[in-house]
Amino acid sequence: MSMPSSAIAVRGLRKSFKDKLVLDGIDLDIKEGSVFSLLGPNGAGKTTTVRILSTLSKPDAGQAWIAGKELAREPDAVRAAIGVTGQFAAVDGLLTGFENLVLMGKLHHLGKRESRQRATELLEKFDLAEAAGKSLATYSGGMRRRLDLAMTLVGKPRIIFLDEPTAGLDPRSRRTMWQIIHDLVDQDGVTIFLTTQYLEEADQLADRIAVLDQGRLVAEGTSAELKLLVPGGHVSLRFTDAAALDLAARALRTNNRDEEELTLQVPSDGGVKSLYSLLDQLNRADLEPAELTVHTPDLDDVFLALTDHSTQRLAAASPPAASITETGADR
Repeated sequence: MSMPSSAIAVRGLRKSFKDKLVLDGIDLDIKEGSVFSLLGPNGAGKTTTVRILSTLSKPDAGQAWIAGKELAREPDAVRAAIGVTGQFAAVDGLLTGFENLVLMGKLHHLGKRESRQRATELLEKFDLAEAAGKSLATYSGGMRRRLDLAMTLVGKPRIIFLDEPTAGLDPRSRRTMWQIIHDLVDQDGVTIFLTTQYLEEADQLADRIAVLDQGRLVAEGTSAELKLLVPGGHVSLRFTDAAALDLAARALRTNNRDEEELTLQVPSDGGVKSLYSLLDQLNRADLEPAELTVHTPDLDDVFLALTDHSTQRLAAASPPAASITETGADR
């Protein structure tokens, strides 16, 4: 098999712990300079995937290439190209922020001057310069997480694995981390592999999202594409008077309306073709709504639908095959 050009490429990755199958042959392709988010319920295999791709665990089967290096044959080269930030800040609480970064520089075999220079740069980048000489005992949870990510960047990795990077942070600290992640990708060209329990986080950050359930990838696509998997989307049309509302209901053959708000709901997947068709119908009826709003399911709806085993998954869904990649889903 020829080496893929992706920042991360995975083929047929499998992993079991005793008699429990954790990863059941997953495939991934992640572009350079992008954010990829892996979602899934607890025990789905997210952390196991990160541990394997960051050389901390070995797969039972499959191949992976990280930054052009084959995982099984060149683990040292893979480690040199990546950084890993886990769920809990891996910092020394007895040292200052500056001392933690200098220590990490030494572990990367940087000279004394270069270690100190790199530490100063990162403290500035992560808005920690004023706390550089303070003990970590005085740092808030958000400051510790920022320092942890800064330590990951000391070796200037091309790919960063972020495993639940904002777990336990308050909303303000979480949004600060989001901005840092955006900047790493936009300004530094870093590739981010993100696992998270916060669906809003994946929605805000990820270029592509995959949903892992019981060790299998059940769907992959952009946030917008994944939302098309769940039925229930609609377009809300608001009119200026009851007569126009009544005409629109007859023209569009729907009576799902709110007389008080003068709104009409029309089932729609929110796609461009659907909207063109709706606007064409309104134009032929010589109707112009005062307001048009597209309502689509959010990632919470997608997540629950894809990982709910009490009912048959997405029985009525029929997403555009060209825009969404679905693998391994029992339908």
